[in-house]
Amino acid sequence: MTIDLYYWPTPNGWKISIMLEETETPYNLIPVNITAGDQFQPEYLKISPNNKMPAIVDPNGPNGNPISIFESGAILLYLAEKTSRFIPDNPSDRYTVIQWLMFQMGGLGPMLGQADHFRQYAPEKIPYAIERYTNEASRLYGVLNQQLSQVEYVAGDYSIADMAIYPWIVPHEKQGQNLSDFPHLKRWFETISQRPTVSRGLAVLSESRTKKFDEKARENLFGTRQFQQ
Repeated sequence: MTIDLYYWPTPNGWKISIMLEETETPYNLIPVNITAGDQFQPEYLKISPNNKMPAIVDPNGPNGNPISIFESGAILLYLAEKTSRFIPDNPSDRYTVIQWLMFQMGGLGPMLGQADHFRQYAPEKIPYAIERYTNEASRLYGVLNQQLSQVEYVAGDYSIADMAIYPWIVPHEKQGQNLSDFPHLKRWFETISQRPTVSRGLAVLSESRTKKFDEKARENLFGTRQFQQ
């Protein structure tokens, strides 16, 4: 049965479209235009109460019952277990994948997002914030570069850890990073970029990506509307 994917073309959205393409899982694409405020619609909040995307609804979940899941890391784990792909069965190797997934969810994504925000979208340039998050982005790139000097992919074999991390490296220039400064990370990035399934995942709704925001879009993305529900 087809999975409903609530999605917009951002790094967090790309994680799931890539995974669905990698596993050849049929999915029904439901755009959630976060610049237009679709994430605040009551019906969507029933699926994703934190008013973020992506989210999925699987009509054939555990024991054949429907299930809805928000948070991209949880969705990756769910799809890996459902398809028995891209996560090892061996407990030791499995937790290696999970720890790098948590590295992305808890550190890499939030910090790179802040670097991108203060460098590109903040209404005023705040030198301290720009330096703080650009430097932290560089440090995290260094962590990945060191790890990838020892293994081909982040957790050894290609896994959901790579699918979680890769989309956040795509906008490296906006984060103030030069991949040439991180040769092992650059090698990994170029290898994954050549996967046709990854290209297909990145292409989903790619024509909808917005480069400029009006005030309404800025409010929907960065404002306080979520506290007014």
